[in-house]
Amino acid sequence: MQKKINPVIQFMSELVISPQSVLRGRDLISQYPERLTAITQRWLLVGGQTSSDLVLPRLRAVGIEPVQVVPLRECTTALRQELSEAMRAHRVGGVLACGGGKALDAGKLAAHDAQLPVITIPTTGATCAAWTALSNIYSPAGAFQYDVPLRHCPELLLLDYDLVQTAPPRTLASGIGDALAKWYEAAISNGESTDTPVVMAVQQARILRDILLQKAVPALATPGSLTWQEVVDATVLMAGLIGGVGGAQCRTVAAHAVHNGLTHWPQTHAWLHGEKVAFGILVQLRLEEAQGYPLAGVARAQLLTLYQQIHLPCTLADLGLGGLPAAELAQLAEVICRPGSDIHRLPFPVTPTAVLAAMQTTTQPWAKNQVRAG
Repeated sequence: MQKKINPVIQFMSELVISPQSVLRGRDLISQYPERLTAITQRWLLVGGQTSSDLVLPRLRAVGIEPVQVVPLRECTTALRQELSEAMRAHRVGGVLACGGGKALDAGKLAAHDAQLPVITIPTTGATCAAWTALSNIYSPAGAFQYDVPLRHCPELLLLDYDLVQTAPPRTLASGIGDALAKWYEAAISNGESTDTPVVMAVQQARILRDILLQKAVPALATPGSLTWQEVVDATVLMAGLIGGVGGAQCRTVAAHAVHNGLTHWPQTHAWLHGEKVAFGILVQLRLEEAQGYPLAGVARAQLLTLYQQIHLPCTLADLGLGGLPAAELAQLAEVICRPGSDIHRLPFPVTPTAVLAAMQTTTQPWAKNQVRAG
């Protein structure tokens, strides 16, 4: 007998929304060591040198000694294999991932592969990677390759403001750029959606944008203040929640596609993830302007003012690509538009020619009566 299907329910989807627990505060490891030891005594620590130097003394002060420490390089397929071998060799019971986005992604991925718990400890406000069930894979040279969806978000996220405050202010500015993209990408790709979780995510993204537009400048001017903490919460926690509630379709569109393309040019490797995403937002808005979207120019002018205040890149020249030959710029546009790129989530066709023009005119004055491009 054929099973009846409710005609209203056309599909099944799984949302991987959030970590099991989030602790916020200061000096968290010394206050809550039992949250780590209750999971395992045999931790593998994955982190960059600076982050490991910050976290290891705090762990040792409460009697936690990782059985292995793996210094971060790029989050590559080779590092993925290395971490798997280290975890088997040392009979690891869980992963502590500390640092910025790539370290957090590498640690989450290692735990995913071994089906072990992971605790994320961000040491910057630069991304929402401490929250998400996603890891990005790069080439050894630092070029974005692909992302890996994970079964679940971390078991525990420790957002320790003391650790985050040690990072250069530039990292939080980068996180602001990355988090702002949540609104500009979700609104254009899913602004008309009637799917309830997506509607929730889009509205949260709008609130996130408003928080950052209002508080980014004072937060960066007063590290450690309440306003600064609110912005850190926004870049690390709220941005991650939006991706969890809205799913893949609310995470990345043109702004992140531009970032992914830029990573293939070594000249841009000195720039952080969110800084390149921030430039990508401007490119996306230029593409929207060319299609006659009435508010895109207003949004771009607003962002350019903010970018100048918090030192985010506004032009190709800012990213070190000002002298790139025309043929190479055209190649960059081709990479951004390759099949499968997130840029094709825009609700209109996008060509490399259009992307090239948008990249070259990100600071062009907004023409109030600009007409739709033919």
